[in-house]
Order: sequence, then C-alpha cells, then structure tokens
Amino acid sequence: MEKTYNPSDIESKLYEMWEQGGHFAPSGEGEPYCIMIPPPNVTGTLHMGHAFQDTVMDALIRFKRMDGYNTLWQPGTDHAGIATQMVVERQLEGEGLSRHDLGREKFLERVWQWKAESGGTITRQLRRMGASVDWSRERFTMDDGLSEAVNEVFVRLYEDRLIYRGERLVNWDPVLRTAVSDLEVVSQEEAGHIWHMRYPLADDPSESVVVATTRPETMLGDTAVAVHPQDERYAHLIGHSVRLPLVEREIPIIGDDYVDPEFGSGCLKITPAHDFNDFAVGERHDLERINVLSEDAHINEQAPARYQGMDRYAAREQVVADLDSAGLLVQIEEHKLMVPRGDRSGAVIEPYLTWQWFVRAEPLAEPAIKAVAEGRIKFIPDNWDKTYFEWLRNIQDWCISRQIWWGHRIPAWYDPQGQVYVGRSEDEVRERYAIASTTALTRDEDVLDTWFSSALWPFSTLGWPQSTPELRTFYPSSVLVTGFDIIFFWVARMIMMGLYFMDDVPFREVYIHGLVRDPEGQKMSKSKGNVLDPLDIVDGIDLESLVAKRTADMMQPQLAERIAQMTRRHYPDGIQAHGTDALRFTFASLATTGRDVVFDLGRVEGYRNFCNKLWNAARYVLMNTAEEDCGYSGEGVEFGAAERWIRTRLDKTIASVRQGYADYRLDMAAQAIYEFTWDEYCDWYLELSKPALRDGTAAQARGTRQTLLEVLETLLRLTHPLMPFITEEIWQKIAPLTGKQGPSIMRQPYPAAQPEQRDSAAEAEIAWLQAIILGVRRIRGEMDISPSRPVPVLLGHASAEDRQLLERHSGFLTSIARLESIRLLDDGETPPESALALAGDMEVRVPMAGLIDKEAELARLAKERSRIEGDIERAQQKLANESFVAKAPQEVVDKERAKLEEAQQALAKLAEQEQRVSSL
Repeated sequence: MEKTYNPSDIESKLYEMWEQGGHFAPSGEGEPYCIMIPPPNVTGTLHMGHAFQDTVMDALIRFKRMDGYNTLWQPGTDHAGIATQMVVERQLEGEGLSRHDLGREKFLERVWQWKAESGGTITRQLRRMGASVDWSRERFTMDDGLSEAVNEVFVRLYEDRLIYRGERLVNWDPVLRTAVSDLEVVSQEEAGHIWHMRYPLADDPSESVVVATTRPETMLGDTAVAVHPQDERYAHLIGHSVRLPLVEREIPIIGDDYVDPEFGSGCLKITPAHDFNDFAVGERHDLERINVLSEDAHINEQAPARYQGMDRYAAREQVVADLDSAGLLVQIEEHKLMVPRGDRSGAVIEPYLTWQWFVRAEPLAEPAIKAVAEGRIKFIPDNWDKTYFEWLRNIQDWCISRQIWWGHRIPAWYDPQGQVYVGRSEDEVRERYAIASTTALTRDEDVLDTWFSSALWPFSTLGWPQSTPELRTFYPSSVLVTGFDIIFFWVARMIMMGLYFMDDVPFREVYIHGLVRDPEGQKMSKSKGNVLDPLDIVDGIDLESLVAKRTADMMQPQLAERIAQMTRRHYPDGIQAHGTDALRFTFASLATTGRDVVFDLGRVEGYRNFCNKLWNAARYVLMNTAEEDCGYSGEGVEFGAAERWIRTRLDKTIASVRQGYADYRLDMAAQAIYEFTWDEYCDWYLELSKPALRDGTAAQARGTRQTLLEVLETLLRLTHPLMPFITEEIWQKIAPLTGKQGPSIMRQPYPAAQPEQRDSAAEAEIAWLQAIILGVRRIRGEMDISPSRPVPVLLGHASAEDRQLLERHSGFLTSIARLESIRLLDDGETPPESALALAGDMEVRVPMAGLIDKEAELARLAKERSRIEGDIERAQQKLANESFVAKAPQEVVDKERAKLEEAQQALAKLAEQEQRVSSL
C-alpha cells in the first residue's frame, strides 16, 4: 500500500471497475429490494441535497446487496419541462431569437441538442459520489417507453372520467405564459398597500359600501360585493346592488359565510376570475367570471377601453387616480403582504382564468389515504403521515396542462367545431370515432406537467404498460428516500397512480430527510453565498475559482461583491480535497431522522482524518501479516484476552450497525463504526497486538496476526456501504491473506452478529487493563507530563483478582502506558506524594518527585482558567440575547448551549487539577 492515502488515485479506477464488472445490476437471487432514484433534472447539476440523499440511498442499496438481497437501484433523469425550456430560450435570446422565430419543431430540436450536450453532467457527478445504480437500466422521462406509459395513463384516466378539460383558476406566470404548480411558486413578504374604495348603491347613489383590496386593478372584473349574512350592519343590503365604479356595471350584494365581519369594513369585493377564494364564492352564487387580464398580465378587452393594453401595475395607478378623482377613494394604508412569485421567472404570479386539463383528485386520494392509514405504507419519521393526510383530505383537482413546448404533448385532438377527442394517436382517434381522413384534426398545443410523468416513475421505469419481468420482481419498491418538500407534489401522486394502475402501493416505506443547511442553520442559497458544491469538497477548489463560481451570473454587482468578500473570509485557502468517502461518511453521521442536516466542513476534515486512520491501520496490519504465518497453515493458534476482547467488541458493533440500518439511523451506524475503528481497533487493539507480536509465543503471534486480519477484513465489509472506495482498495489487499475470494467487496456477505461467541470475561479483563492505562494517561495530561517519559506507578487497595490480573498483564501495562516500573503497595504502607487516579476500587498512583515543577504548573493552569472563563462569558452573553435565541435555528442554539456546558465542565475539571497540584 502507498504510504499516504490519496483518494484521487483510487476512486475513478475503482468505480470504472465496478461498473464494467456489472456489480450494480440485480443478482437475480434473494428477496427483491428496490429503490427508485428521485429523478434529477436532466440538465441539472449535483447539489448538497442530492449528494446527501444519494449517499443515504447508496448506503441502503450496498448494505442490502451485501446482505443477500436481489437489489435494484433504478436511475434516471427528469425532462424538467419549464426549467429546461427556459435554459434553451435564454440561449436563443443571446442569439436575438425566440422560440416562436424557430417554430415548435425546430425549437424542440434545439432542446434535444442541449439535452445531449449537458444531460450527462449529473450522471457523471453521481458516479463521482460512488452511486451504485444500475446504469444499464437508466431511464429518461421522455424516452420512448416512458412516453408510451404517459400516453396510456392519460387515455385511461380520461376514459374513466378522471381527466377533464375545464375553465378554472390556475397559478399563471405572465412571463413564461403558462400555468405553474404550487411548487414553482415562492411566496415572500413584501411591502404593499390596502386601498379602501367606496361602491355606491345602485338604487340610492348617495349611500355606499366601502371595500378594501390590495389589488385595485382587479376591481374592473368584480361581479359582486359580499357581506356575512349575520352581519347586522349589512344584512338588509343583501339582494340589493352596487354600481361598480369606473365600469358602471351593476353587481349584486350577496351574503356568504366566507366573509369575516371583523376584517376591514366587513365588505369584500368578489372577483371570481382573479382570486382563488373569490372563485369559490362565485361558484356558490353562480356569479359571472370576468377575466380582465391577458396572458402577459396586461388589461384586455373585457375592461373599459381607457385601460385596455395597460400593464397591470400601470392600470393599478390609473384606477387609483380615477377613483380619487371621482371622490371614491377613502383611504390608502401601508400593508405587508405575501406576494407569490414564479421561482423561475421571478414574476408575480396571477390567479388566472383559463382552459386547462385537470385530474379529478378526490377519487384517487381516498385509496391513497387508506393505504397509509392501514400501514401498507409507512412514513419515517411517522409524524409526516399527518402532513400527508391533511393535504390529501383537502385536495383540489390537479391542473396537469402547461403552455410550453418541451414535454409530453397532451394526446388530444380537436375537429373544426372544437370537439375534443382523446386517444393514443391520431390514427386511433380517427378509427375509434369514425372521423374521415378529409376532416382536419388539430393536436392540443399544451404539454403535461412534469409531475405527471414523475408520478408514474415507480412502474413506468420497470416497463409498464408491458408486464415485464422487472415489473413483476421489483414493484412495489422497498423504500422511497426523499425530502419533505415534495410529499404533495410527488410522493402522494405516485401513491395515487400506483394504486390505480398497479393495484398496489409503489413503495413500502417513505424515508423523509431534512434540508442540508450551513453551519449557522441557514438554508443554502446562491443569494446568501453559502452554497457548497459537493464535488468541490471531494476534489478541492482554489479560492479564486470558488469566488468565481459563487458570483457567476449574478445581476447585482453589490450582492456579488458581498458574496466574494464573505467567501474570501470563510475560505482564505479555498477548499482542500477531502475525497468522496470523507464526504459520504459526514452525510451518514448527520443522517438523523426528522431533522435538518447542519453541515460543517470541519466534520468532513475530521472524517478525512478517519480515512487516514483506517489506511494507516491497514498498512500496520499488512506489514505484520504479509508473508507471515497467520495461522491458516494448520499450525497452533492461541487467542489471548486482547484477541477475544476485540472480536467481542466487533460483534457488538456489527449488531449496532445493523440496527442503525433497520431504523434508518445511518448516524448511529456511522457512530458505531467510527468508535470501534478509532477507539477500540486502532487506539487499543493495535497497541495490544505489539507485545504479542514482539514477545509472545509462536502460537500467540499467529493468533494475533489472524485477529488483526480477520477483524480488519470484517470491518471493511461493515464500513463499505458508507465508504465504498477506501474499503474496496484495502479489501483487495487484505482479503487474499484471509482466504477470501471475489472480484469486489460489494459482492461479499455483510457481517452478521453472533452473540453466542462473545466473551464477557475477556471484556472485563481488558476493561481492567484500560482503566489503569487511562488513569496513568489522565495523570500525565493533568500534570503536563510528556507521554514519552516513563513514570513509576504504585497500585493500592488491590484485590486478589487485581493481583492475578497484574501478574498476567504487567507486560501490557509497562509497554502501553510507558511505565518505568509498577508495584503493589503493601497493606499499611504510606505512599509518597503522588497524583491519584482510580481503577475501580484500586488506587493508581504516580509519585511526583522529580516529575513536575509545582509553581510552573500552577501558572499554566491559571492561564488556562482565564481562557475557559472567557469562553463561558461569551456563551452566556449569546444565550442571554433574546433576539439570538428567538431567531437562530434550534440546532445553532443547542450548539451554543453545548459549548457553554462543555466549558463549565472543563472549568470544574481544572479546579480539581489546581487542587491536586497545590496539595503536592
């Protein structure tokens, strides 16, 4: 093995070996276990959320693969309709063109060209992260097979009267000129106004009602004024009319329970074509829907001529001015309101009345609710099922049509009279409905919402509508790993579609993970300048390249400069290379259920050191076992207490790790592996092995070498799902020495616990040994005695068992604790001036004569006291700040409290040290 662990030297070659060897494909044997990858955007790039989520999925798949399951991790990408089309449209803008200049066919050719150029980026990045997906089965939501599935589902749902075309309100992006889903709408608080306006009564213009609105321009489409039917101020007006100002149209006053009498004047203007709540009121009262906006949010011909063609905000100013001139503007007050904006365009989203295609959601939702309620699908953590139930029980029909060109075109055709026909193809439509070839049919221009094809992912990727062997084997899949933010948009819809078309749930469990946040608990976003590229952590990046990446494409120079300065402050030396395994182990260590992931680069550095520790341990094992007799030749082998102890500790670790996988607690699995590897195998057993290798009998040496090899080989298999690269590289060198054969560690069996082989007596014996050694080390640390300086040790109050153990293990103690001598105190003997530690009931004493300078040591401790007291004061001030406690994420506040508690404990320990030194 190379002296230094260098991940870049091994990762690419190993992944190529795995992929070419077909090791990611299902084995065909064992119980099926399948995970469907949430398909990333085909033209996207890997972000921290992807990297975290994919690490979790890959760990589960590798674990199950090694545990004898027939595993499939199904890969694929999503065509990402609006996002991908916007990228290509921006390219065209740079050429002075629009998609309309090219026409639909030529534009789609450009999109496919862009997909071919950039579509492989994220799959290359997934390979870099070690994702063991079956690439031979890679799918794309617009490949032929999935497109067939989409058409089939649409036609069947239409035939079953679960898809219809209707005029409804939708979220409308006036820049993209398409309906968008709720997921593509970001609401943020902005400063605005409330305008109070007077509407005169039609039968007595001297009387009026006052209505308030945040959008005065929509009054041009008002079709009623609503009051609460029990409101004594206005009940007598119900059934009367008002004259709509500026439009001079009479509209009724209606009574509806939706009105809150306590809000504003208690009178609401009702605009069914421009407000979702008003639309519902309008349906109850059969009100006319008057849409006064065009697709690009300009006033259309339904409004008075003087406003037609105006942008909505210019029209707002004109309407307010005209009301004021007419003496009908009562008051303008400042008001904070939530403004919905398109996440792609940044434009303010309009509730817009338009003809769209919809899925009737309620009939599909009922079985989906039942499936979770009955336990056929389990959410992890289980509190997410409440969120799921709440949404499904209040579900609205799903708008599935989009007014863009990139996507699955709706399989519907129109004849010259506007009659609509749905079918799998135009030929099928003509044959089914006996439409003559001379009758022109025009295909619907719209495409389907991207979430429609994604909802079919669990069965369309396996070959549906054909009954393929893969579909029969791997549906339902085992677990879905996803974020909480798409429970409604993806998870629920997959369940609805799976139950309807496959008559079974699409997955048995849904593991919901949190967001990846920065060390301060803030959500990562480009505008905050706290985004990290996972591959920059893997490969490293210099400072200026990092600055350039974080400020690329920023339209605001001041923001770009602020982020550049912050980046230089936080990463003055750039980001060093850590390798994939260190990043993956970091993600695993943070993968608790039900909590966001607070990511700190310092943890990755710590796990990079862990990789080094494992690498160096393997080098030690190889140096002491290669070309040596390790007991496999049939010669006598003797396993001492240390060997029996480390095997027992390993078996308990195996059980803990397996429990971590069973509970979706990768953090617990990672912690168990880390503690065993670092604390027990490396720090203790490697040291305990040296006396046996140096001074033991031939049988003891063989037993030690065999244990070194077998524990390491088992540990590599145990760790492989979390750190695949380093474990494979070391295993290839270690396994042959143990007689193991196979092309890859991932095709080896995962370790299984064997509690019946544990040795509690050996555990107790080594615990005794550790207590004495740790006692000596603590005295060295407290008294600032060099670890390399041999010290004498006196043992007092030793029992008969202590004396027996000392006789057996004095060599271990002298070697590992670096003792000058070790002696039992006689009964009644007065010990010399000593530093004291306890090992059970036994006293461990180190005589201080000649070891320390008392005054110098007290001065050093005083300096340390001053530093710790400063840490405590700073933490207390921070926690006393009510604003910090109220606004900071809970993880950050908890971290600060932990710092305070740690400092207070350190101060108490320091006081004990001062007391000991003073007493010498």
